[in-house]
Amino acid sequence: MGKVNRREFFEELIATQVETAPVVTDDIIYNKYANKELPRGLSKTTGTLTKYTGQWTDNEIIHLLRRTMFGVKYEDVLALRGMTMEQAVDELLSPQTIPSPPVNNYNTATYNDPTGVPLDDTWVNAPYGDSTVNSYRLLSMTNWWIGNMVYQPQRRITEKMVFFWHNHFATEYPAVAFAHMTYRHHMILRNNVLGNFKTLVTQVTKDPAMLRYLNGYLNTKTAPDENYARELFELFTLGKNYKPIYSEDDIKAAARILTGWRYNTSTWTSVFTANLHDTSNKTFSSFFANTTITGKTGAAGAQETDELIDMIFTKQEVAKFIVRKLYRFFVYYDIDTTTEFNIIIPLAQMMMNTNWQIKPVLETLLKSEHFYDMLSMDCVIRTPIDYVVGTFRTFDIQLPGGWRSDNEYKIYNYLRSYMGQLGCEPNLPPNVAGWPAFYQEPDYYQKWINSTTMPRRMQFMDMMLGSGFSAGTGTAIKIDPMHLAKKFYSPGDPNLLIDFFCDLLLGIGISSTMKTNFKVVTLLSGQTQDYYWTNAWSAYIANPNTTNTNIVRTRLVSLLTELTHLAEHNLC
Repeated sequence: MGKVNRREFFEELIATQVETAPVVTDDIIYNKYANKELPRGLSKTTGTLTKYTGQWTDNEIIHLLRRTMFGVKYEDVLALRGMTMEQAVDELLSPQTIPSPPVNNYNTATYNDPTGVPLDDTWVNAPYGDSTVNSYRLLSMTNWWIGNMVYQPQRRITEKMVFFWHNHFATEYPAVAFAHMTYRHHMILRNNVLGNFKTLVTQVTKDPAMLRYLNGYLNTKTAPDENYARELFELFTLGKNYKPIYSEDDIKAAARILTGWRYNTSTWTSVFTANLHDTSNKTFSSFFANTTITGKTGAAGAQETDELIDMIFTKQEVAKFIVRKLYRFFVYYDIDTTTEFNIIIPLAQMMMNTNWQIKPVLETLLKSEHFYDMLSMDCVIRTPIDYVVGTFRTFDIQLPGGWRSDNEYKIYNYLRSYMGQLGCEPNLPPNVAGWPAFYQEPDYYQKWINSTTMPRRMQFMDMMLGSGFSAGTGTAIKIDPMHLAKKFYSPGDPNLLIDFFCDLLLGIGISSTMKTNFKVVTLLSGQTQDYYWTNAWSAYIANPNTTNTNIVRTRLVSLLTELTHLAEHNLC
């Protein structure tokens, strides 16, 4: 690999208006500034799964929060300061309250839900209706999910894990077509986020949304459809990048086992239709020890699906495959030989030893010295969801109290659209493999940044720090910079305040020289004495009239614009 500095990559992108986007080909991030803090990413960490016993400071707390949640809320930092590392991870891995279901946000003066669902009531138990209301509900479901990401009520890994599983078992809502199916598929993922991987695979295999998305409902004994069987092997359990490997005949045999599954659009559940099922015996290759799954007639034919999954889950490759995906999602995409032997294989064995439980694997990883190694930090490019949702969470942007769902969902819909412009719209991955940034070698996360998406990221922050957006609600939703500054214990000290913002907003700390330059240009308005900011802030707190407010707001917006235009703002 060439040694291209990711920091320089971003800065060149910004400086040249991103007319061209060079390719980042290594994980090198080194000290560009003479008095900068310790460098990141100069080599791969050799840390193991031994429990971390080092210091527990804001640096480690923010790292944990960035990787397990969307954005970093200062309240969460304060809460985790009062815990040990183990207590913090335990809280993040605790069950999260199941959110209330999506609601009717689409009734207007000229349109009403044809099934009689009132505004603000849920539609998930209502009949299908027609294609028009179904299209409204599809957006309602996605916007509801975004609202859960932004305003999750507890410090939990749940929302990040729902997105992880959504990318793993990718479905596209236009292809699934039915809002009820999309919602129920989402709830399968949500209800199993830290549960049993084998159970999750079994439920997804029979899930109406997946049956529809990958043509499982068209799979019959007279016309076997291999679509789901292939993805079950290649994308969901075993992968395809090692040898020996299963054969094409194995995929064909699995497809015959899966014949007969259908869905019911009254109950939105899957059903097994015995007369469409292939009742012959299915024999697999030596990869599966030449296992034969005996064909069954009648309702017993459905048991073959469970036997197929049982057979697949005898292979350690299943555990290694999903552990690698978890590692790339929560730590880093580059898995070298050391990481494979010290991290991946032990975690895979743990998963098998605990009967395919996800939580023990994540608990061990998130409590390990490997996870908190300096070289595991600040090396991930934020996803569009991290970027947009994280902005709302870090700046604690609240919607007006008393809003009904019609206005509330309009805001989420705007965020949905903007995340799509940045390359990652929830419920709309490009294909069944999910987003390329999570699997496509050698670039992985670097695919989030290109000549289109980088300017749009900065434009989003400029908008949120400026006029905001209303999305047809009549109310501008934007960042109040004073709101976040007031949470800090010493906002009148310009040096400490800049440190505070840098900690929350930047993946890599910047040099003291840069901080001083930003302070002079923004908070001090070109002056050199700190009291120019201290006095302005004190005057604002004592009397927040229009003049005093505008002085403080203008300076804070200037500072935050500078910080969020830095390459470091895109790293976590």
